[in-house]
Formats: sequence, C-alpha cells, structure tokens
Amino acid sequence: MKSFFKNIWLLPLLISCFVQESRAQNEIIDYSDKETYEIGGITIIGAENRDRNAIKSIAGLKEGMKVQVPGPDITGAVKALIKLKLFEDVQIYRDSVDGKVVFLRMVLVERPTLSRWSYKNIKTSKQEDLNDFVKNILTKGGIVTDDQKELAMAKIREYYIGKGHYDVAVKVNEYPDESKKGSVRLEFDVNPKDRVKVEDISFEGNNSYSDRKLRKKMGKTKRKGTLFRKSKFIEKEYDEDLKALTTFYHNQGYKNMAIIRDTTYRGKDGNMMVDIKIDEGKRHYFRDITWKGNSLYTSEQLYTILGITKGDVYNPELLQNRLKFSLDGRDISSLYLDDGYLSFEVNPVEIAVENDSVDIEMRIYEGPQFTVNNIIIKGNDRTNEHVVRREIRTVPGQKFSRSNIIRSQREIINLGYFNPEKLGVTPQVNQSNGTVDIEYTLEEKPSDQLELSAGYGGFNGLIGTLGVVFNNFSLANVRDRSTWSPLPQGDAQKLSVRLQSNSRFFKSYNFSFTEPWLGGKRPTSFTLGAVQTAFDYTLSGSGKLKITRGFIGLGSQLKWPDDFFSSSTTLNIEQIQLDNFRAGGFAVSKGTFNNFNFKQVFTRSSINDPLFPRSGSRMSLTLQFTPPYSLFKKPKFFNPSDAEIADIRRELIFENGPGRPVTEEQVQAKIDELREANKFKFLEYHKWKFLAEWYFNLVDKLVLAANAKIGILQAYNNDIGIPPFERFEVGGDGLNNQNAGLQGKEIIALRGYDTRDITGNGAPTTSGGYQGAPAYNKYTLEMRYPLSLNPNSTIYLTGWVQGGNAYKTFREFNPFDLKRSAGVGARVFLPMFGLLGFNYGWGFDKTPADGKYATFNIVLGFEPE
Repeated sequence: MKSFFKNIWLLPLLISCFVQESRAQNEIIDYSDKETYEIGGITIIGAENRDRNAIKSIAGLKEGMKVQVPGPDITGAVKALIKLKLFEDVQIYRDSVDGKVVFLRMVLVERPTLSRWSYKNIKTSKQEDLNDFVKNILTKGGIVTDDQKELAMAKIREYYIGKGHYDVAVKVNEYPDESKKGSVRLEFDVNPKDRVKVEDISFEGNNSYSDRKLRKKMGKTKRKGTLFRKSKFIEKEYDEDLKALTTFYHNQGYKNMAIIRDTTYRGKDGNMMVDIKIDEGKRHYFRDITWKGNSLYTSEQLYTILGITKGDVYNPELLQNRLKFSLDGRDISSLYLDDGYLSFEVNPVEIAVENDSVDIEMRIYEGPQFTVNNIIIKGNDRTNEHVVRREIRTVPGQKFSRSNIIRSQREIINLGYFNPEKLGVTPQVNQSNGTVDIEYTLEEKPSDQLELSAGYGGFNGLIGTLGVVFNNFSLANVRDRSTWSPLPQGDAQKLSVRLQSNSRFFKSYNFSFTEPWLGGKRPTSFTLGAVQTAFDYTLSGSGKLKITRGFIGLGSQLKWPDDFFSSSTTLNIEQIQLDNFRAGGFAVSKGTFNNFNFKQVFTRSSINDPLFPRSGSRMSLTLQFTPPYSLFKKPKFFNPSDAEIADIRRELIFENGPGRPVTEEQVQAKIDELREANKFKFLEYHKWKFLAEWYFNLVDKLVLAANAKIGILQAYNNDIGIPPFERFEVGGDGLNNQNAGLQGKEIIALRGYDTRDITGNGAPTTSGGYQGAPAYNKYTLEMRYPLSLNPNSTIYLTGWVQGGNAYKTFREFNPFDLKRSAGVGARVFLPMFGLLGFNYGWGFDKTPADGKYATFNIVLGFEPE
C-alpha cells in the first residue's frame, strides 16, 4: 500500500504520454476543443466492396462542407452509418489540419455477409417447405443480424408447431465460409421430436348426443387409437373442428348452442388432453315463413320450391342451400338466375323467436333482367376457339342463366383438353345497359396418348405394341406448320393408329378417325375406321385366323327427352376367315364368315369429369343386329355328297397321320362342323347391352361409384341358333384374354376370378380357349379417393365389391346368381400413356379346385369392361 502511494504521482505523466501517443497515431478529436473547419477530403478505410460516394452521402459529409470538429455533424455521421446495420464499428478520425481545412478519415469494420444456409437432421422435402419461410428473412449476400437469426428460428418453430410438433427444438450455428472471404454460413439444427397426440377428448353438457357422436364430428382432431386416422393435435385444425361441432348443433335445431369453455393441456406422458364444455340450449323448429318483395313468383310457388314446412327442425344450412345453391337445382336462386335476374338477392331474417319456434321473413330483391352480351375465351393456346365456343351454352342475346354456365363448364371439361381444376367463369356485369359479359378462363393440358410396350403372351411370345391417339387433331391445319405438335392440332378431331405384332404368330392393325362436328354447325360426329387381326398357329397345328373389319358411324346429340341424351349409329362390315383354327374355342374351325351388322347406341351422360367423375350418371342401351337372312330366305343346311365325304376322309387321314385309322365318329364330327360353318356363312343375331353408372361425392373428395352391366346375345332363328362369334367371355383382367377380344369375342373383366372359374363361359377346348356365353351380368360398388387431380398425373385409390356371372343359355340367366369378389386397387392416368393401375381381388365363391382365391391384375391403357 505504501509503494502504491509512492508511485501514484506517476499517473498524470502516464496519461499524458498515452494521449500524446494516440494523437500522434490517430489524431483523436478532442471534444473540449471545438472549431469550425472546411472538409478538404475524406478517406475511407475498409468496406472495399461498398460505394464510396454512397457512404459519404449516407454519412452526410462531403468535400467543401463546413463542419464543427468535434460537433453534431460528426456524431450524426457515425449514427447514420451504424443504423445501416452493415458495419460492426464506425470511427471518424482527423487526419490533418491545414489552416481552416480539415482532412477526415473513416474507419469501417463490416459485418460478414451470408453466403448460404442449410439444415441439419431435416429431410429434403421438408427443407423446401422451410425455405419458403427463411428466404423471406435471410438474403444470400446480405448482412446477418442476431434479430434475423432469432426470427428465422421462430418461423421454423412455428412451422413445426403447426404440424403438431410442439416440443420442437431449433438452434442456429454460424460458421465462417472458407470458400468466400468475409462471408458466413448458417446451419439450422432442428430436432422436431414426436408429434403431440390427443390422449382424450371429453365433453360436458352434451345431453342430446354422446361423446362418441361428437368426437366423430371433429373430423381432424382424433384420439389415439382411432381407426384409419392418425392422432395429432394441431391448433388450427382443432379450431376448425370446434366450428364444425357448433355447425352440427345449429343444423340439428340447437341454434343457441355455444361452447362455453374449451381447455387443452398436456398430460403426464406429454399428450394433449381436451375438455370441452357445451351449452346445448333448446331445440328450435321452423314456424311461419313469409315472403316479401316477390313479384314474379307467388309466395306459394316459392314455398313449394323451398320445401321447408312448418314444424321442420330449424336447420340454417338446409335453408341456405334451398335459397342459394342446391346440387339438385332445387333452390330459389336458380329460379331467378336462370331467367336473367343476375342481381337477385334473398335474405332470410328471423323476425320472431318464441319458445322453440322461429318465424322467418324472406326479403327478396329481384332486380332487372340481364342478357348475355359477349363471350370471352382465354387460355386456349392450342385448341381453336370455335371448338370451345360450340360447347358453350351461354349465347349472346339470350337471358343470363346460371344453369347454362354450369352446363358449359361440364361440356368444356368433357372435351378432355383443359385442366378442370383451373377452369374459371367470370360474369362481368354492365349495369348501365343491362348486359353481362362472360369470361371463360382455360388452361390447356396434354391430351394425346402414346402406347409403346412389350408383353409376354404365352405361346405367342413377346408381343410389341405401338399406338398413338391424337385427341385434338386438325385435318384442316395440315398445311399450317405452326399448329404441328407433333401433328396438326386444334380442331378436336381424333386420329388413332395402333400396331401390334410378334412377327410370327400375331399381327394387328387398327386405324380410326373421328370428326365431332361434321359440317361445323351441329354436334354430329362422323367416324371412319378399319381393323385387321391375323393369327398364324400353323407351326403348332392350330391353324390360322384372320378378321378384317371396316366401320363408319354417325353420332348426334338429342334434344329429347333432354339434351344429355346422344345417339350413335355404326355400320360394321366384317369378315372372319378360319383355316383349321382351333385356338379360339369356336364350334367351327374352317370357313369364311361374314358379319354385316348395325350398332345403335343411346346414351344419357351427365358426368362432370371423364377422368375422375365426382357426380352425375351415365346410362346406355346398345343394340347390335344383323339382317335376319333366314326370315327372307329359308336356310339350306349342309348335306355332303359322296364325293365330299370322300374328301373329308382324305383330309382326316392327313390330319391323323400314318398308322391311325379314320373313325366314323371323326367323319360325323367333321360333317357337323361343316354344317355349322355353312349355317353361319352370313352371321345373323341380335345383341343387347345395358350399362348404368352413378357417381356420388360423399365427403371431401371421397366418391362412391356404382355400376351395372348386362349383355344378351340371341338368334332370330332357333334352327340356326346363336353364332359362335360375338359371345361374351367373363373373367380375368381384360388383358390376359386380349387375344379372345381380337378373335371375335367380347371380354368382360371380373376382378377376383380367372376365365376358367366361370363355368358359363363354356367348356375349355384343348387349346385353352372357351366357347363364350350368350348372356352375362355384372355389378360393382366402388369407393374412390384421389391422391392427385393434377391433369398431368391423376392418381386415385379404390376399394370395391363386385359380382358377375356368365350363362350358357338365356334361360339360365339369373341376375342374382353371382360370383362375388372384393378388393383394392389404384389407378394412374398419364396423358401420354393412358390409364395404368392394378387390382388385388379376392373371390368369395371360388372352390379349392379353382385354385388360389386371390388374384392380382394389371390395368394398361384402358379400364376393362
């Protein structure tokens, strides 16, 4: 202590020396010595990549300016530069003084810039989601501040909490970036931890409905152990479920129901406990409903359409549907909006609530009628405008009609050229002249299909397929190279070419062309096509088959009973040539058979989307018939002469080979076969098919599809009988039996069963074929849920139950004698390849002798019948 006091006198000297040293090095400004100078120059040290003039401008200092040193201008300059948050340190020194001129020096220490950021322990798909938040906070090449890092971590935590990860932990690490001087990189270390599940949901005050019933109404917040639903607590979804719970009560007549309290807290194991207290109130009923402001329709007419009577349970949702918009068109607004009253409004007002009864007054503003002025079409980049315009039901000069707009949307979607999710309709009202312009906004999607595949066809070996379908072809634009992609397009014509071959045993050629608006004025379609199929099994001793068919057809839209009906008429000219062909299961193996027939189809379709229908129905009745030749000319049956019998014997000797005698049974069988072939030289039959399909959107995107199919083949003349061709073959997936379809039979897929499992198909031949059935039925009930409705990749899952059967004669036909099955499957529609998918089915009516109960089928290019 004594030595300290002895040396304390040296302290002033040391301070003086330090100040002199500092002045010598940096000329630190002495704030006790204030004097006004003119700035002679400003030297900036540091911030090499920054604009010097910009720094001076922001600091508010420039050469020639008079400042007080020290003074407020110098202090203000430091504060202005610090405020930019670009610099960690800012100092201003007096370099030198020449009379009244001062030379200043700024020393700037920059903050590091951000070169990049990354995540630790996070999947790539999640990183993309997080980047959507972080990129709005951090900027590559920008300065990183502590506030920005905290905000970025908060946004990441917010994202995971929104997904139910309430215990998420986030921290950020900052590292120098060795690849870029003066830069840093950030690493967000994220530990999402497990989602917080819902341990229990309990209710208090619910006297009318059980806890179980109310939990079901909470569609997104589910307890642990709920079947088919993951348990997770997400606050946003929980709030939506509380609103859904309230809506449920209100629609059951409890108009004053309220949630008094809802409490959420973490249990011992960390899961969420939910307690909800409800005040149900009294159940209410509609009493008197009156109308005010209606001049076009009487109150009785409006009351009938409303369909709500005195004493019905008070239901605000039903009331709004009947007033504003109902899927079945049964609403008051449709009555007015379909008659041009675009500005029509109706507001229900509760004018009295007495005990449990509610009186409603409907206050109507009818407004003026509007007519359609202009139709505007946008977004049809490839499809010609007249193709879209001819499908639109809203016509300039006609009264505005909401039903016509809805129908126009359906017709445009059914073209298959536009994205149904992006189709927009915007009415643009012109109040001054009482007209409305309607704008249709479209987005083109790929519609052409390419089929390039190879498959193993058993004895046929490897079969290659090359097929193209141009659904928006334009014959008129052949000379306009700007429309080629890869062929001319834009006129909604359809051109299809398909080739199949394995070079040795099988060849098939298919061509068709369709013009949907023949003449361009009416929706009359014209179709022209040809098909040729040839099988050559001579190497295996099964002979040859060749089928050549040409067809021409006309189709038209009908106005009666309504304009959902259409008619299609096709003339088919077909020739079937058999040369000892024994692979098809036919009753004949040799001869030439002519199949000249007319095909008439009546269809009613109100389906809203051909790819994934969610509503509507389709019904069709098909009649295919040949001329009744035997009614005009008595048939002559084959009775061989002695010479012809001798030829038959020689042919059998050749077929049997050396050492095997020809029996009389063989000769008679051959005669019977020739007799059959003679009978069917010109096929005569009438064939009936009925199809009905219904689609119901149950909830969200879940769709229930139901369909029924029946087919019957009959003869005009019982002496001639049913022909061996045009029969039905039931079972399989429609692909394994593809050859049968090309060989004059119609394939009906039955999931869960092979062709051999259906006895009505007839006895199998030695070659494995089946004779086919003259009658069949099939019923399907299916649940569909889409994973993607993107037109470039439509994907949906399906679960189904199905029943069907084939019958050897019409007398055996029984719509309730079914082969039942159930299963699951998936479908993927790719515009360039068509429909792909699979079915896994379980046949309930199989026996151990039939083999395995479950079958796995693949769907390629089309949905089998």
